Amino acid sequence: MLTVTVAVTGATGAQGGATARALLAAGHRVRALTRRPKSPAADALRRLGADVRHADLDDAPSLRAALTGADSLFAVTTPFGTDTATETRQGRTLVDAAAAARLGHVVFTSAAHADRGTGIPHYESKHLIERHLREAGVPWTVIAPAAFMDNYAGGWTLDGLRDGTFAWPMPAHLPLTLIPAADIGAFAALVLLRRDEFTGRRIDIASDTLTPGRIAETLTAALGRPVAHQEVPLEQVQNWSTDLAAMFAYFTTHGLDVDVAGLRRDYPEVGWHTFADWAAGQDWDALSATAPAHR
Repeated sequence: MLTVTVAVTGATGAQGGATARALLAAGHRVRALTRRPKSPAADALRRLGADVRHADLDDAPSLRAALTGADSLFAVTTPFGTDTATETRQGRTLVDAAAAARLGHVVFTSAAHADRGTGIPHYESKHLIERHLREAGVPWTVIAPAAFMDNYAGGWTLDGLRDGTFAWPMPAHLPLTLIPAADIGAFAALVLLRRDEFTGRRIDIASDTLTPGRIAETLTAALGRPVAHQEVPLEQVQNWSTDLAAMFAYFTTHGLDVDVAGLRRDYPEVGWHTFADWAAGQDWDALSATAPAHR
């Protein structure tokens, strides 16, 4: 097996961390890029064998230094904690640094349907980065995950589960495609290790499709106590985040159609998780005991 060196941005986060772990498990070299190389998450990656390096998406020289000599890059960006303009600027800076380092492949993780003119701010910012990547002259692949299962183990969802409520801003009967971070990482690693097959492709990815009603039923089984779906009014979400309100409006009016069956058929080595698989693997008692309330 040819061993490659992959630089991973967001390595201490959900998607980057899952990708780093999948690559390390397959025996490849990982440069874990982070602004906080002394953090507990960075230390955990070191123990797994990663080469942890400081890099800041607002600092082009640090990116060029971190990328020099790598074979490939897994690139993830986020507007949360900053804004969409910052995300777009940072994404373009990262792509330019990858091109300057003459990397053999860049895998950018975007969002399912971000190329369809959704009007969702943090989808549109990712699409601008996608377009810049296509024009940068570096071999590229875009993977575009659906809604994150992992979000159901935190935030307002976990808060509601304490009271036996799955609070979600969608009607109970509408389907939504979902994916856990672990499957994003496994698929990203597959793409990075089979670059010839995936270069120049954009692929929406998801692991399962459920309605909010079925999600509540699945959570009932996982938690061992009743959980009922409660539709949160979009106006309530709007008061908190116009970006997320736009996303849930899109989920309700258009949905995220992703070929889950085709992905499972074509890439069984990913080990796709159903929502029931994911929910059964969470320590719900520990999550409920340690997470702060969001009321």
